[in-house]
Amino acid sequence: MARTKLYAGIYVVLFVMATAQTLVEFADLDYWTGFWIIIALSFAKAVIVAAYYQHLRWEPRSITYVVATGLLAALALTIAASYSIL
Repeated sequence: MARTKLYAGIYVVLFVMATAQTLVEFADLDYWTGFWIIIALSFAKAVIVAAYYQHLRWEPRSITYVVATGLLAALALTIAASYSIL
């Protein structure tokens, strides 16, 4: 039962963060301000998903470091791709 409550709470947090990303899109913000807010929210969501839904929180640290490196590489590629959009 505790796991169900934990996963339901994580789901609510992810839903709120996704809603915040959508609201940032519709807000009248400068491009780069909105971009960095969305990048930060996306990174936080990826860490939450990796930690709880992929069970990295309970894995050995070496596996967590490998996945964290992949997440940072994906973030770097996303940032690099944003320059080609402009």
